[in-house]
Amino acid sequence: MKFSIDKNEFIKILQRVQGIVEKRNTMPILANVLMESALGGINVTATDLEIFIKDRCEANVKEEGKITVNARKIFEIVRQMPKDEIEVSTSGDHKVTLKSGKSRFNIVGLPYTEFPAFPTIEEEGLTRIDPEILKDMIDRTSFAVSQDETRYNINGFYMEKKENSTRFITTDGHRLAIIEKDAEKISATEEGVILPRKGVGELRKILEEKEGAFMLGITNKSATMKKDNTLINIRLIEGEFPDYKQVIPKGNNKDLKADRLLLLESLKRVSILSSDKVKGVKFALSTNKLVLSTSSPELGDATEELDVEYQDDDLEIAFNAKYFIEALDVMEEEKVILKLKDQLSPGILQPEGVNEYTYVIMPMRL
Repeated sequence: MKFSIDKNEFIKILQRVQGIVEKRNTMPILANVLMESALGGINVTATDLEIFIKDRCEANVKEEGKITVNARKIFEIVRQMPKDEIEVSTSGDHKVTLKSGKSRFNIVGLPYTEFPAFPTIEEEGLTRIDPEILKDMIDRTSFAVSQDETRYNINGFYMEKKENSTRFITTDGHRLAIIEKDAEKISATEEGVILPRKGVGELRKILEEKEGAFMLGITNKSATMKKDNTLINIRLIEGEFPDYKQVIPKGNNKDLKADRLLLLESLKRVSILSSDKVKGVKFALSTNKLVLSTSSPELGDATEELDVEYQDDDLEIAFNAKYFIEALDVMEEEKVILKLKDQLSPGILQPEGVNEYTYVIMPMRL
């Protein structure tokens, strides 16, 4: 293998795959990227066996070939190279040589035959999707994905196909985020599927950094995304997602309307003196008034009053401020509606006039 390549293009393609590379020392080959030089360019592939990513960029290829090399080391070397053009070549003993200006590096690689094969992709099964819609769906639900690795069935995004729309649902057992958008059929399965958190995170990065046509397809085993020269294949989480519809409370007829930014900033201030562990803040509702308060024997107490629209019975309820703040942060609308029933029932938070987004949060005992 022998090629020369622009330094900045090489950095981009190597950086794009860094998030996929397996960090744990389970299989040495998974710490490597597969580099393949062919007519007109190079392909770089990385995997952790759950996610595969392949990207391509232009290069002046003098000899075709394949090799695997440590992903982090080659990325760090390329970033520090002194010149804009880098020459890359391999020798028969699986060493990769990089030259730029008066710098020369020899990296020990591994045979490409040890690298896992990229899954077979049927590109005709992919559907064109508006990337802005998908970004919005991810951004409005990602914060509620469970971080508890033992609860693998909620460690991702539940994607559910409706007749003319697609729904994303996430939960960590304490809160639930739901968003539904009009979208063409993007799933080949009638049942919902669970997309893993890490895979969706990598997909979101590609959506952010690249413009152009975006293709997506779902089968009962994996999700595939194609954008320009980038191809990602994500193995779905096996398991049953909880019946989220049972979590959505009924009979929440006490509506509080508030300015989103004012409520957000007030919660950030008051929660400074809440317990670091539970972040509990009390909501005291009375006619057109909301009082936020918190108290901690070790830290002190805080109170803040807000003007709101509320015409129901007085009510006191407590919530985890962090959960509220994260939901308000991803909304863009000026006003939000908080629907309540009593101090023991979950609350429903929605942007005013936007029925496609629903956030359910469990109350706390303070």
